[in-house]
Amino acid sequence: MTALPRPEVILTHESDLDGLLAGVLLQRLARRLFGDDIPLQAYHYNFWKQRELRERAAWVADFTFETRLDRTDWVVIDHHITDTAPKNAQLIHDVNKSAGLLCYELCKEEGLASPALDRLAHLNNVADLFLEDDPDFVLAGDYASLVKTYQFWNLHALIGGEIEMLLDHPLLEVMAVKRRVENPLGFEWSKSNVTEITPTLGFVDTVVGNNNLIVHQLLEERAVKYPVLVTLLRRGNMVFASFRSRNGEALKTAEQFQGGGHANAAGAILPKSIRNIPDAVDYLRLILRPQTSQPLNSLESLFAEIELEKK
Repeated sequence: MTALPRPEVILTHESDLDGLLAGVLLQRLARRLFGDDIPLQAYHYNFWKQRELRERAAWVADFTFETRLDRTDWVVIDHHITDTAPKNAQLIHDVNKSAGLLCYELCKEEGLASPALDRLAHLNNVADLFLEDDPDFVLAGDYASLVKTYQFWNLHALIGGEIEMLLDHPLLEVMAVKRRVENPLGFEWSKSNVTEITPTLGFVDTVVGNNNLIVHQLLEERAVKYPVLVTLLRRGNMVFASFRSRNGEALKTAEQFQGGGHANAAGAILPKSIRNIPDAVDYLRLILRPQTSQPLNSLESLFAEIELEKK
């Protein structure tokens, strides 16, 4: 059995199914071990990097292990590549398993297994690791799309924290229809609407369909010349950037915007002052342009240059 300290909080990734599954399972595990409901908090990468770590003890899922997490009585369950070796924290890490699957394996040690959770953990693993050769790959993508479409806390509220309710959920019918109808239309349109950010990064405009699958198809078919592609989504007052690649370049690009993720699938939230997609495109260009002898010192300088370029 894996000995775990009692956490004050459980922290997970807000952007995808893997974070949702991992967070809910860790709450269930803590309830079994300590007889208490531990609060769950979820963050996108940018907000996570800015969060102060005030708790004496915590469990963290689906975030890259880094030096600031190397704290006594902190447990990190993750699968992203890391160069940091734990000295104080407990790291449960496997790059070949999703965070959700790693959390489920901990649950199974405590007798918290079921056929429904077996199935859901498998589907999440296929989707999060993008295991294209798995026979459930298409269906798993529909499950992953649930969180992308309806968002973390909306789904959490809808199922009342009972993650098994996602299995065969009626909303999956919506995902399947959207995939069959929208993706082919979206792929053909997006293929003709790619804008150069740098010689190695293209912005893929999207109108309908699953952005991740459309961009994946563009990369796999080498339908565009750029090794890294980015899509932009405006939600509320924020603009989200999603980077994709085939040879590990996506994460390096996302990190320049304080983002994170996997080698070929990473994301970032752009600064709050970026309010629309055209400004986001300009911002990406300015950040990623070759260094000059007069580096920009502030966002105000960036926007001054953006306005000049528009004139």
